[in-house]
Formats: sequence, structure tokens, C-alpha cells
Amino acid sequence: MAADYSEFHDELRSIAGDLLAKDRAVGWPVLVDAGWVGLEVPEQFGGAGATFAETAVVCEEIGRAANTNSYLGSAVLAVGTLKALQPSDTRDELLTDVASGAIRLAVAIESDFVPDAEGADRILVLTEGGVAVSAPTVTARPVLDETRRLATVTATDTAEVLQFDGDPAAAVQRLRDRAAVAVACDSLGVSEAMLTATVGYAKVREQFGRPIGSFQAVKHACADMLVAISVSRQLVGAAVQAIVDDDPDADVAAAMAKSHACGSAVDIAGKAMQLHGGIGYTWESGIHVYLKRAALNRSLFGSPSAHRKHLAQRYL
Repeated sequence: MAADYSEFHDELRSIAGDLLAKDRAVGWPVLVDAGWVGLEVPEQFGGAGATFAETAVVCEEIGRAANTNSYLGSAVLAVGTLKALQPSDTRDELLTDVASGAIRLAVAIESDFVPDAEGADRILVLTEGGVAVSAPTVTARPVLDETRRLATVTATDTAEVLQFDGDPAAAVQRLRDRAAVAVACDSLGVSEAMLTATVGYAKVREQFGRPIGSFQAVKHACADMLVAISVSRQLVGAAVQAIVDDDPDADVAAAMAKSHACGSAVDIAGKAMQLHGGIGYTWESGIHVYLKRAALNRSLFGSPSAHRKHLAQRYL
């Protein structure tokens, strides 16, 4: 991410963290009022004209709070998809309506497990060569992670098909990369939240007359968590910048970030539960919420093994 915007990103991160801490389930109107939905919408359509770098900051904070909202499907993916289309009256109207909060969209990159499709006003369904704007049949797909809302989309009547601006295959790949990196940002936030919670607990929980954080085994475990997070942050930062720059090799950066950050998040959340001892396995600790979210993130938009397989193709 550009160093010139570091102060702005820090401020955005602080504001987002405060807002998300107030409510575990932030509604669509709140996201709109905060200006997050229209972050990447061009200014002429009522948005902020920002980049994916700013969206990534919000995604990370949402993961840190394990917040339940429709930002991924109805803002990150929806705005990215609309911006990838050829300019038209319909596209411009949709961008304006999304930025203002008049409508909520969802994007079906694949028909199964579509994020935030339930309750959306319209679904953007990726087709061969373009995007169909439709109101298909949506069937909720309950998953273990209760902070996400996924659904199966069954195509019905199509109002209009909008064409991609450029090569359709390349556009779809960019949208897949964007989705993968957004989830990687979320997992990075999950990991950091788990490390913070674990270190805080290790400082106050005593065993044998002293804090458990003073024991070497606990120190090493926390250090391993920090190292994994540091690597994730580097990979995620590089992937976000690749998306912002529309780098031809963005798929490589996205695969590296998604595979490592999402895989590590599951390990870190599991280690956090272990280091919390017996209380870590209770509902009161809240760690199970992060572990379930990390597990679902690992599967969304490509598993670590699938992304590593993609990376391995470079050497064949």
C-alpha cells in the first residue's frame, strides 16, 4: 500500500475498529452511512473514488471484530464487478444506487455459497462474456460460521446482460483475485485479534503462582503466532497493491496471500483456544466465533491447496 496514504489508512482503521466494536452485526444502512460501501465508487456516481487499498483496511477490521455484515458480497464484490463492466446507463445507475444505499447487490461468481445473496435486491451473475442482472431464486445455505450469510443462487429471469470492459476471461480472473484477497484481509484481522486476546490472557492468567505468559512454552507459541502474522501481512499487503495496480501477475500475489493468510488464521485461532485453557472451549470466551470464521475463510474462493496448485503451474 502506498506510504503516502498510511496516515489516512490508520485513521480509517481506527474509525472502523470503533464502529465495529459497538455492534457485532452491523446493518447495511450503517455501512452506507459510514461511507464504506461507496469507497471505490467513482466520485461522479456519489462515491469516494478511493481504491481497493482502502477497502482492504475495512475488510481487515471486519475480520478483527468477526463482525456480521454484508460488506464482502454487497460492497467489495458488487462494486468491483460493476467497475469491471463497460460504461452504460444501467451500470452507472447501479453504481449510484449502491453508493447511496438505495439498493443492495450480491455477486454470484459461482452459484453455490454466494456471499450476502439472501435479501439482496439484485444479483449480478457472472456469465460467459458478461454479467446478468437478475432476481434469481436464492436459497440460504447455513454454515458453521454464523457470522457469514451464504446462499445458493438459481438463475431465473434476466433483466439485462452487461458486458465486461475488455477480455471477459481476464475480468473474471481479476474478480476472483479480488475476492480471494478480500477474504485474506479478513483472515489477517482474525489472526491479529486472536494474538491480542491470547497475549492479554497470558498476562493475567496465573498458574503455579505466576502468569502463564512467563512460561517458555507459552512465549514460544505466541512468538510463532506473531511470525505467521508477519508473513501474512507482507503477502496480503503485496496482493492488495497488485489489485490496486491491476498487475498482470495479481493472480500469483493473490494466491500466495490467500493460501498463507487463511491457512495460518485457522492455526492461530486453534492455538489461541488451546492457550486459553479450559475457558477457551466455552461459549463465553468467544474464540469459537473466530475459529469458525477462519475455517470458512479458508474455503471461500479457493482453498490453500487449490491456490498452491495454481502457483505450482508456473513451474511446469
